[in-house]
Amino acid sequence: MKRLALRTGVRWKISIAIAAVGALIAVALSLVVHNAARVSMIENAREVQLERLLGAQRFYEAASTQKNLPKFGAKLNDPAIPPSLRDEVRKNRRATHVAETPDGVPDVWAAVPLANGDVLSLHTRFADRSATIMDDLDRALIIGSVSVVFGGCALGVLIGGQLSRRLRKAAAAAGLVAQGQTDVRVREAVGGVVRDETDELARAVDALTDALNERIEAERRVTADIAHELRTPVTGLLTAAELLPPGRPTELVRDRAQAMRTLVEDVLEVARLDSASERAELQELPLGEFVSRRVGLLDPDVTVRVVHESWVSTDPRRLERILGNLLGNAAKHGSTPVEVTVEGRVVRVRDHGPGFPEELLRDGPSRFRTGSVDRAGHGHGLGLTIAAGQARVLGARLTFRNAAPVGAAEGTGGAIAVLWLPEHAPTNTGSFPTLRSAEERQPQA
Repeated sequence: MKRLALRTGVRWKISIAIAAVGALIAVALSLVVHNAARVSMIENAREVQLERLLGAQRFYEAASTQKNLPKFGAKLNDPAIPPSLRDEVRKNRRATHVAETPDGVPDVWAAVPLANGDVLSLHTRFADRSATIMDDLDRALIIGSVSVVFGGCALGVLIGGQLSRRLRKAAAAAGLVAQGQTDVRVREAVGGVVRDETDELARAVDALTDALNERIEAERRVTADIAHELRTPVTGLLTAAELLPPGRPTELVRDRAQAMRTLVEDVLEVARLDSASERAELQELPLGEFVSRRVGLLDPDVTVRVVHESWVSTDPRRLERILGNLLGNAAKHGSTPVEVTVEGRVVRVRDHGPGFPEELLRDGPSRFRTGSVDRAGHGHGLGLTIAAGQARVLGARLTFRNAAPVGAAEGTGGAIAVLWLPEHAPTNTGSFPTLRSAEERQPQA
């Protein structure tokens, strides 16, 4: 069974934790203060009650009459004396007793034994003033506890909000690094004066980014160096193949040598694109007219449909390279007819073959991986990789999808590559375009 995951922010977690701790502390302190105050007041009431009773005893013993005892509130041999208090008096002890009542206001008893064996007692209710003081104290404790809880929430929101902002900045900077902006530093993005675990995380991510960049750069240099060193022997091989006598073996040697030369040039181009040093030479041109003319030269059998013409600022050479690779991939791995549609700044290339493999749709184009064998199973997987790299240089976006739904019969849908050109120039990695007025916009030959 799939576990239900509840997502919440660090800010609210810290706020709830501080508020909960504050509430527990406030309740505990309130109970302690309430009980301590109540015990203190009851003890004080016992002492006052006993002093009043002793005064009544002295008066009684001096006057030897019960006539004035009601003035003190005292009684002689009161039958309502609590049993526990009566037991203490029988032991010839002065004692006090507090009895709880249903209304919550306790009764305070005091009793003393007399020389003739009688018991003199005094019974009063807990002082109204003391009860009022306890009510005021309880009210103050409740208000204080609620204030502590809300204050803890506010403090938690403040502290958690600061930590949450730092973590969000770190996550955003890490996302930019993941998108290829290797010059972004998470530590600089986090900023702030306070140093905490967020800074340690940011430094660790920056160190990881630097290590990955160094490794990628080393691999790129090795690839570029190997491809560059292969250019000379491959060129010599092509030259030597031209000197061979005519025949089928010669054609095979020339064909394989030319394929090797193309592969070397593609690897060099991929290395240049990976280095992020490529810059687009932007020009304004009518996209529909440009695509129609270039596709006609690349493959006259491809159908081009311009739904909506639009002027774009882009690099014609790189755009032509992207179109050539997409058409070459469609011709090599797909089936006819191949269709190109231009709508505004969007160019779609569709074939009617088996579609793109699931790995490409999930992970994007990858060099030296051609996908499933049902798309011819040959090639080096560099065509779409180069197209995607050139699109990044233009600031464009290249996406891939299949026209056929999952489970459809083979050949019923086809593969669709969509190039989304940017609305504004310059691109993130390109140069500034040279803008021309409407009168100067003339179709290119």
